[in-house]
Amino acid sequence: MSYDLHESLRDNVRILGDSLGRTIADDLGQGFVDRIETIRGLAKQGRQGDVQSSRELIDFLRKLPDRELLPVTRAFNQFLNLANIAEQHYRARFRRVEDYRPGSQPMLGELLTRARDRGHAPRKLVESLANMRVELVLTAHPTEVIRRTLIQKYDAIDDCLSTIESSADYPERASRARGRLEELISQAWHTDEIRHERPTPVDEAKWGFAVIENSLWQAVPDFHRDLDSLLLETAGERLPLDAAPLVFASWMGGDRDGNPNVTARVTREVLLLGRWMAADLYSRDLDQLKAELSMWKANSALRAEVGEVAEPYRELLRRLAARVEATRDWAKAELDGKGYEGGPIIETRDQLYAPLLACYRSLCDVGLDTIANGALLDTLRRVAVFGVTLTKLDIRQEASRHALVMEELTATLALGQYRDWSEAQRQAFLLAELESRRPLIPRRWECSAETREVLDTFRVIASEQPEALGTYVISMAAQPSDVLTVALLMKEVGGAVTLPIAPLFETLDDLNRSASVIDRLLALPGYRVLAGDSQEVMIGYSDSAKDAGQLAAAWAQYRAQEQLVEVCRQHGVDLTLFHGRGGAVGRGGGPAHAAILSQPPGSVNGSLRVTEQGEMIRFKFGQPDIALRSMEIYACAVLEATLLPPPSPQPHWREEMDRLAEIAHRGYVSVVRENPDFVPYFRAVTPEGALGRLPLGSRPTKRRQDGGVETLRAIPWIFAWTQIRLMLPAWLGSGEAFATRIDEEGGLEVLQEMRDQWPFFGTYLDMLEMLLAKADVGIATYYERRLVDEPALKALGEELRDRCGRLQSMLLAILDQQQLLEQMPLIRQAIEVRNPYIDPLHGLQAELLQRNRDADGAISGELTRALMVTMAGIAAGLRNTG
Repeated sequence: MSYDLHESLRDNVRILGDSLGRTIADDLGQGFVDRIETIRGLAKQGRQGDVQSSRELIDFLRKLPDRELLPVTRAFNQFLNLANIAEQHYRARFRRVEDYRPGSQPMLGELLTRARDRGHAPRKLVESLANMRVELVLTAHPTEVIRRTLIQKYDAIDDCLSTIESSADYPERASRARGRLEELISQAWHTDEIRHERPTPVDEAKWGFAVIENSLWQAVPDFHRDLDSLLLETAGERLPLDAAPLVFASWMGGDRDGNPNVTARVTREVLLLGRWMAADLYSRDLDQLKAELSMWKANSALRAEVGEVAEPYRELLRRLAARVEATRDWAKAELDGKGYEGGPIIETRDQLYAPLLACYRSLCDVGLDTIANGALLDTLRRVAVFGVTLTKLDIRQEASRHALVMEELTATLALGQYRDWSEAQRQAFLLAELESRRPLIPRRWECSAETREVLDTFRVIASEQPEALGTYVISMAAQPSDVLTVALLMKEVGGAVTLPIAPLFETLDDLNRSASVIDRLLALPGYRVLAGDSQEVMIGYSDSAKDAGQLAAAWAQYRAQEQLVEVCRQHGVDLTLFHGRGGAVGRGGGPAHAAILSQPPGSVNGSLRVTEQGEMIRFKFGQPDIALRSMEIYACAVLEATLLPPPSPQPHWREEMDRLAEIAHRGYVSVVRENPDFVPYFRAVTPEGALGRLPLGSRPTKRRQDGGVETLRAIPWIFAWTQIRLMLPAWLGSGEAFATRIDEEGGLEVLQEMRDQWPFFGTYLDMLEMLLAKADVGIATYYERRLVDEPALKALGEELRDRCGRLQSMLLAILDQQQLLEQMPLIRQAIEVRNPYIDPLHGLQAELLQRNRDADGAISGELTRALMVTMAGIAAGLRNTG
């Protein structure tokens, strides 16, 4: 069987590449294009083992005049982005969203049939999907390197490819599409890839809403239509009208952890923008429905509502449309700071849903089911998923900010120093105040600006409809008092609005203590009165991996989930686990289906929350067809984990993982925390110092500006190592752990048994394999040769690369393979195709970093821009930033 790239993908890559070549030739001349082709040719030959070509490539790049460095970086960056467009188009056309082992991602229909054949009654299948609650939380972490204006052009290019492919019998239409394609690629070439200013949190939120408008608005009803068809086929009935197995939440404009740019005013503005956008989208739906629902037959309930009019559906929809338009006008007036003097607005989901449902029931009652299940059903499904706000906005804040409020408050009231109280004292005080009817916060309290900002956030919560908001997430949570403090502030300032409160456990110690914290929290009667019989807990992947190393963190996350499930079972509480995954493997990223099925049995019990971050939002949900398949993958995985859960690990597997994690953690810490040369090496060999100039997201790259690696956020930590292709955060420590076991009698056999029979371990190895396939110690060596002078630092670099190489050998032994990605050929080929275009960017980046350092950071603006473009291009080529 051949695994060559599909012919249509090759054709589209060629079409886009040829068009880019013509555009560049028109702008800079054919001679420049010839030099680009020389660079690409040398890189390709170097990848085929020609050492002399690799040397010639570096010499060629280093001799480029300054004036050509930017256009050369731009040319390779643009080609990699166009290759991504072709690949995305291919994935949408052939429903391949996730690159993984062939046959490992069943379609939902196959799963429903398998579950039915294993004894699950048809009614159980319908109920499982109807009661499923999967929340995909869109976050604006700074990993999306492509400007929104270019994303829009790239989407239009994708449309042109679709038109060309569907116009075999219409040559004039294909010719027009090719002309438009040339125009769009020219527009992209003449557009600056790099933002000159960081996006604001509001800009990020607008980008998130644009994904809903341009993709998810269509994908959501399509997903439900497909689901209805599958259920009719396997269970004999449709999904209930108000069911929403997948919904969307957001952190954009609500995540203030370490981001001083997210304020209460920003959160309020983003909430209003959501209301405005939702009203605008529903207005378009209602315009279509008014045009289509012209029939006169109606049931008595609808007649009673609208009176004896000739077109009852249009009459009811006209009234509803007026309220929706009024809602849009109200939101606009609020955003503009003006008073609103219009008619009544839509405040809640039910106010929008009920009139549409009345129309639906009437059509069904009078025998017009076909019409009812058309565009009207699509709108009902959208209301069920998006409500009147498009997403539920989560609020996230660090625990220490809440503690500072309490410290300032207790000092003001002469109650003592909150920071000096024991955990027991804090709990007693907070519980007593939660039960007290007396206000705790003085009415005209002259508090600090920091405290005022925290309180203003709770006032925004109090002013909103509960359905507009999601969960209040507490980062760096460590004790029950961290949760009780938020509950008290919500009561004092938020009034009647109470949000679910989710502590986020993200360091190794916090993960290990998480079950104990939740156990003590749920044992407090005063808290149970507030929380009821449900609890949400967030598991952090990024910071735990940065803190402990990937292997130790993964095992700690697994154990924490098992223990949390058991604690909540004992307390009679429904647990929802919120997974804070990133796009990169080092931050918990990877194919969603495999990740969900590798969780502990019982941890995915029909409910799941998970973050979708940065560029992964565009890759998974940026186009309707891709979004449709992504939603199916999530629904399929959660349903399978619920109805056909994975096996519990054997006791000797647990012992094995305990030992592997301990060795890996020790190996990781010995380098990252204890080796005094590590931080200087990290800063010398990676573009970490220049990364702060790349205006990716609204949040600073560091929690604080002093200190070492511990102050660096997980995203730039991953980004920096990815740029030089060492990928260190995702594998450091694993090699020592595997070597210890493989060197012992029977060790390899146990590891292979775990690989074959335990989804958690097998998935971990698969993610490690994908990661190592993108790593390239030769490229990392070149960065070191160009950027590192001190012998001690070079010795550390050589040691790290040796570790990476030894790990690859051991991994191949465990997988019983001759080369990486034997079972995942599409990923391997995608990497191989892109490497000749990424390699020149690596060479240029190292050169520009050295020139920048030689000039004490004072290289020209054009060269600085070229450096930024290399970062964007490498990220695009690897399809992963952080």
